[in-house]
Amino acid sequence: MISLVVVSHSRTLAEAAVELATQMLHGPGRPHVEVAAGLDDGRLGSDAADVARALARSDAASDGAGVLVLLDLGSAVLSAEMALELLDPAVAGRVRLSDAPLVEGLLAAVVTAAGGGGLEACAREAAAGLRAKSQHLGAGAPGVVAGAAAPAGPPGVASPEGTAGPRPGVTARPRRRPGRHPRRPSSWP
Repeated sequence: MISLVVVSHSRTLAEAAVELATQMLHGPGRPHVEVAAGLDDGRLGSDAADVARALARSDAASDGAGVLVLLDLGSAVLSAEMALELLDPAVAGRVRLSDAPLVEGLLAAVVTAAGGGGLEACAREAAAGLRAKSQHLGAGAPGVVAGAAAPAGPPGVASPEGTAGPRPGVTARPRRRPGRHPRRPSSWP
């Protein structure tokens, strides 16, 4: 049976997603699920070395069936990609990074794996994780924003439909405006 790894900036978020997904399973036949999230000191972040260790453990638990990785934000993707470079190439070849939504994708992948689905089937189901929600909400209904792909065009270029994908360099952290300096609290020396 395949294994899964959740790479997140927040250990709390990752553990909650795993708890939710695994509560959908009943009986034996549960896939191995690892969390590689947060930093050792409890702060938010992701660590490529921690991810690599989780991938190696998950590969061993899967007996070579493969490891599906679900990720939360962009730099988690970078940590996972770097972790693959730290692994033995044979192990790295059995790992798939998924662009699926974290919660819905994890739930779909866990249930599919528990039902005997292989790596590609689990990856496919994870990627389609938003399908049920989109169908229920009805794409195009008033007040519903459809999860359609971004319009074609270079990243960050505005179009009549909106911005075509993320601008290069955009992260989840707020950036300092050019020419402005952060204010220092009066308590700082």
